[in-house]
Amino acid sequence: MRHIQRRSLVDTVVDELKREIAQGNWSIGDRLPSEAELTEALGVSRTSVREGVRSLVQLGLLETRQGDGTYLIATDATQVALRRALHSADSREVIGVRRALDVLAAREAAACRVEGDIDTLAEHLRRRSEAIAANDTVAFAEADVAFHLGIADASGNRLLADIYASFDTSLRESVTDASCLASGTDPDRADQHEQLFRAIVAGDPDTAQAAALGVLDQQTRLLDEQG
Repeated sequence: MRHIQRRSLVDTVVDELKREIAQGNWSIGDRLPSEAELTEALGVSRTSVREGVRSLVQLGLLETRQGDGTYLIATDATQVALRRALHSADSREVIGVRRALDVLAAREAAACRVEGDIDTLAEHLRRRSEAIAANDTVAFAEADVAFHLGIADASGNRLLADIYASFDTSLRESVTDASCLASGTDPDRADQHEQLFRAIVAGDPDTAQAAALGVLDQQTRLLDEQG
């Protein structure tokens, strides 16, 4: 048998704050009770509360704003850690990860999509085309990423959709790096996005998979061309 380890008050504060977050008692964007209020509610010292809050700030769940208080900015420490790792990844690393995620998303979306999903994807493609015509790189990246996030949502696999959404910033940077909207030309020269959309509408997983990989192959070629 092992000795039972005594837990510090700071650890107890951290666990209690995490429990409040997990139970949904605070929503993202909410300001937490003041340090004095937390001290009274938890029955511990201000020092313990301060250190507990600092621990959750370091985990990326809380943000302390000078003169304004402490706010909840995330609810899942694992997802925060994943976002941090992805933020430091380069575009080729992101594309490498997407080869696994996009294949699964495309196949499952083709098998599980509903009419509302089709309408949403069509709207994202329309906005993508408008951004190309306007040579608007920012709007293009937003619409392109929204299209691929929409496919993950259409898969009906919530875990897949959550994982995909967790690296939307890195995804947007990757798309922007490989966009090359010179002269209003679609960087997807083989029209793979349209093929992917049509395959999902048709309920054809194999064609959807091929088109999803084609999109990533095109992005890789653009990155190679840009050196």
